[in-house]
Amino acid sequence: MPVAIITGASKGLGRALAEALAARGWDLVLDARDAGVLTRAARAVSAHGARVEALPGDVTDAGHRAELVATARKLGGVDLVVHNASALGAEPLVRLAELPLEGLRRALEVNTVAALGLVQEALPLLRESAAGTLITVSSDAAAEAYEMWGGYGASKAALDHLAAVLAVEEPQLRVWAVDPGDMATDLYAAAVPDDDAPRPAPASVVPAFLRLLDERPVSGRYGAPSLLEGR
Repeated sequence: MPVAIITGASKGLGRALAEALAARGWDLVLDARDAGVLTRAARAVSAHGARVEALPGDVTDAGHRAELVATARKLGGVDLVVHNASALGAEPLVRLAELPLEGLRRALEVNTVAALGLVQEALPLLRESAAGTLITVSSDAAAEAYEMWGGYGASKAALDHLAAVLAVEEPQLRVWAVDPGDMATDLYAAAVPDDDAPRPAPASVVPAFLRLLDERPVSGRYGAPSLLEGR
């Protein structure tokens, strides 16, 4: 069975993607900071018949990243890494003039530095896989100048560039930066708590990720809405 590591997998997009992969026969190593929520998510994911290992921790911790990869190795290797864990930098979001620098550091550490650290840890196993793949969850804030999204957007823009360079340096892998578009998530609710406009459920964009895994297009940056439209 193929094996995937998914960070930020206790809820939202991470959990929805984990359930979809489990239903397709993937074994999974799941990460999140909240042990209780992660345990409940892992129980739901394992109901699809997958082997599921839930490891609570912080992706900015090198020891935790090593544990994620070591656990995947015991399941058979690493075929897919999905870096979905994200930090906003401020909750709710604020303009750059008020953005705490420690918040910006946290966003960069979670969204960018930890992603590279996990890839570095997993890279030997990804290279051994016949279909080694990295998916980094991006944002339209990485490409557009939205008021108050500067810190978060900067961290995601840096992540996009790391993914693009990794694709050049590791041509045998597939490296996809995926912008899922608007979703109803706890992250968005924390970012803009006064915005109660309806948004799609995270599960609605999972088919875009599955399409990438099925069709395996060239490495690059993809938007979930366009992938869904092209089905």
